[in-house]
Amino acid sequence: MVTNNPYEKYQNNAVTTSSPGELTLMLYNGCLKFIQQGKKALGEGNIEEKNIAIQKAQAIVTELMLTLDTSYPVSENMLVLYEFVNSRLIDGNIKNDPAMFDEAAAIITEFRDTWKQVIQMNRTKQFANVSEI
Repeated sequence: MVTNNPYEKYQNNAVTTSSPGELTLMLYNGCLKFIQQGKKALGEGNIEEKNIAIQKAQAIVTELMLTLDTSYPVSENMLVLYEFVNSRLIDGNIKNDPAMFDEAAAIITEFRDTWKQVIQMNRTKQFANVSEI
């Protein structure tokens, strides 16, 4: 795909050069962005736009569920929370209830903030190891 839009080139480059940890962070941020878009559209009475945005958030949650590394014991707990988030998004979309979107966003925000800390700790460790060489 050839694009002349510098912003699209930047986005594409950011995705293709990111680590798996950074990609997961992007997924969390994208999910939160789509939940906010859905809430905004609902507040404006634009049900079609709300539905599209919430379905995009659901697709991201599904991707997070499918790519979850189940070799760790904590994965089962994360999977349960992802399923809960997905159910809140579905129910909120059906019932047009922004409070359900808020519940989903709160959990995704916690995951995102924790994931950000993990990435920062790993970077600190990597730089410490490099400086020892």
